[in-house]
Amino acid sequence: MGSAREFALKEFQEYVVYSWLARVERNPRRKEILQTLALQERGHYEFWRRQEPVEPGRWIYAKAALLVILRLIFGITFVGKLMERGERDIVSEYSAAAIAMEGEDRRILEAIIEDERSHEAEMLAQVDETIVKYMGALVLGLSDAIVEITGAHAGTLGTTNDTLIAGVIGLIVGVSASISMASASYLQTKHETGKSPRTAAAITGFGYMGAVALMSLPYFLTHIIYLAFAASISVGVMLALMLTFQGSVYSGTNFRGEFVQTAILLLGTAMLSYLLGDVLGTALGIRGLI
Repeated sequence: MGSAREFALKEFQEYVVYSWLARVERNPRRKEILQTLALQERGHYEFWRRQEPVEPGRWIYAKAALLVILRLIFGITFVGKLMERGERDIVSEYSAAAIAMEGEDRRILEAIIEDERSHEAEMLAQVDETIVKYMGALVLGLSDAIVEITGAHAGTLGTTNDTLIAGVIGLIVGVSASISMASASYLQTKHETGKSPRTAAAITGFGYMGAVALMSLPYFLTHIIYLAFAASISVGVMLALMLTFQGSVYSGTNFRGEFVQTAILLLGTAMLSYLLGDVLGTALGIRGLI
């Protein structure tokens, strides 16, 4: 079981994080929720501080800054979910600590335990973010783009050594596919209540095109085809890592297992596409032409 000092430092860290998140939040409703959470965590910190004096270190502010950066990238709900992941263990430790307390301290700690169990999750559930509402559309666009563009670029390795041609092929395939995926997302969302088909289509399409642009960029920066392909694959893996991590935080699933499956699918697609391109390039004599 953790000590009062450790509990105080954790609560102070959450107080700082929510306070900083409230400062950068422009939506008045979300700002109010974050300020409420900050005050709640400040109260928890003061309780544990009375049990054992503590002076928070600078590392707490560094971690808070990192979480604010993650908020700007992934959204406020992502950071809230990330912070919630350790709440179950904290509730168990607080419950064990409450047994050893008596009187007013025990009553206050029981109220804190109730806060940790429900209030934070309930308040975060009120934060209505577009990125959460349309997470499925974003995942659809990014994941499909990563696999499809990897396959398209791998296939060109067997037919040409010209990086410009390979890059243009990737862009043509990617832009065409993004339009197709956006249209499919629009039609699918028309049958879902509470969502805008146009927003879903835009998120799917722009997510797809963003991944296409990033994965095609190396082909325009170097004339070495295999170096460009390696860089493109690396970008794809990093995007998959980001996407898998974000999805695991929202859904509470195992990040490592999901990422390994995604990486295997990505590399497997690249290998099969390369073999197909190589066979066709050799059989049809395309490599000699381009």
